[in-house]
Amino acid sequence: MTISEKGQSLVEDFSFMEDWTEKYQYLIDLSKNLAPMDTKFKVEENIIKGCQSKVWLKASFENELINFQADSDAIISKGIVAILLSVLNDRKPNEILNADLSFIDQIGLKEHLSPNRANGLSSMLKQIKFYALAYSKLN
Repeated sequence: MTISEKGQSLVEDFSFMEDWTEKYQYLIDLSKNLAPMDTKFKVEENIIKGCQSKVWLKASFENELINFQADSDAIISKGIVAILLSVLNDRKPNEILNADLSFIDQIGLKEHLSPNRANGLSSMLKQIKFYALAYSKLN
């Protein structure tokens, strides 16, 4: 499935929910499905700057694909990073750099997050793209 198709699938999932209480519960559920991050990677250098809570993001590059691992000490932030990884994990760097991420706006995520969490979302995306840019230079 392409990034765009995965994003649209999330838009459809969120559209079935009537209000943001249900959508927040869905974020919490997604956070529980995020693969556990080894504590050895929960270090300062993997913390995403600009997030109110602690969000760790680690990337590795193998077989021309970027694999991300992430965690957070806050359940909603963990759900947000889980959404991003569900769409952007195990992709080629240029796929991420050229991705249409309009699904984020279509879900209404930014407008229903607190300003601090919205800044955190932007910081997460920025860090993911930073990794993609760095790894694109290895090809």
